[in-house]
Amino acid sequence: MAFDAERLAALLDAADPGWRGGRVSLALSGGLDSSVLLHALAALAADGCFALRALHVDHGLQPASAGWAVACREACRAAGVALDVIELSLQPARGESVEALARERRYAALAGCLADGERLLTAHHRDDQLETVLIQLLRGAGVAGLAAMPARAALGRGWQLRPLLDVGRDELADYALRHGLAWQADPMNGALRFDRAYLRARVLPAIRERWPAAAETVSRSSRHFAEAARVLTEVAEADAAGALDEGRLALEGLGALSRDRQVNLLRWWLRQAGLRPPPAARLEAALPAFFAARPDGAPSLCWPDGEIRRYRGRLYAGRPLAARAAAIGHAATARYDLGPGLGSFELVASQEGGLRALPTAGIELRFRMGGESLKPHAGRPRKRLKDLCQEAGVVPWMRERLPLVFVGGQLAAVGDLWIDEGFAAPSGQPALKPVWTGRPRIY
Repeated sequence: MAFDAERLAALLDAADPGWRGGRVSLALSGGLDSSVLLHALAALAADGCFALRALHVDHGLQPASAGWAVACREACRAAGVALDVIELSLQPARGESVEALARERRYAALAGCLADGERLLTAHHRDDQLETVLIQLLRGAGVAGLAAMPARAALGRGWQLRPLLDVGRDELADYALRHGLAWQADPMNGALRFDRAYLRARVLPAIRERWPAAAETVSRSSRHFAEAARVLTEVAEADAAGALDEGRLALEGLGALSRDRQVNLLRWWLRQAGLRPPPAARLEAALPAFFAARPDGAPSLCWPDGEIRRYRGRLYAGRPLAARAAAIGHAATARYDLGPGLGSFELVASQEGGLRALPTAGIELRFRMGGESLKPHAGRPRKRLKDLCQEAGVVPWMRERLPLVFVGGQLAAVGDLWIDEGFAAPSGQPALKPVWTGRPRIY
């Protein structure tokens, strides 16, 4: 069955029956696949059943990329579709994967553009699915990775739809030929230093020569893996009922599970926290230390995308935290970035409590150095910050990363947790309220 607008509509209905009548965006690279999808979508949008626009991401990685944006504008103008161009100007660090960086930033940018419930269509097709499964297999991915790309997935405030996963690249090329479409060729697609380009140029021709239906059969396998991944998710959700404690994992509940289910629950828990899990082998190897540590022990597992730490019989997950610095800044009216994983801190004018309105010149923001004390409650004795943190259950790794507000050299506030009574402003009076945005978990 040849690909056309009618078939696209059927594929979209199968992927997401609610796509009609809403807002639809197309991720338009300007290549063959997305150019075909633009043309077919424009034909469907002609009857006015949905609002269509296109989004083009210019990564800024090649001098020719500005020309691709121009070509996308011309294609959209011809199709009668509005286009928004997103410029990223990426600068990969030495040794950093250009492919991974471009993909991560591209999806983040596209997700940020979506309105509530808006559908973003991408032109991934059956041959892309084959490449993705093989790459994931060669990287040692688990069931979730081998499930490859779903036809529908949450993205930002909306959804990502991949309606072409059952359509081959040759069918799209035939459509482009029939309709006289023009498209742009990205030279990076032919650079053999990139895994996907190498696979496409050197490996897949030999596979297709021996197994012509490889794309179709591997696509079926990916659906089986997706089913298995859903079952593992259901198992993890059931196990979490006996181990999850306000976002933390209780070691007692975790210890009641088999080792395989412990690792499965940990991976699910990390994904729920928005973290990319480390390899399952690293999780499994770290578990004995978490279970065997003394009550005051602090074993941890750290990897580039996150950290797991133990405190008072529970596991905490978060992003890697910045090392402690001595001073943060002096201008109290500014917002200060506290470092990776720590969020930002500022003092905001308020009449709902906070620090008494004071000349900002005498205000200094620091991290804890040791020996600080505070009197957060009237009628109670002054206490060392160390004791306040222990009594409140502040996790040890955050105690030295609490932003401290000093006024005239005296400790006036600890983050957004405590204000010394000598500096506190009653409600209804002008004040500077401590605001810690993006604060990591501290209890």
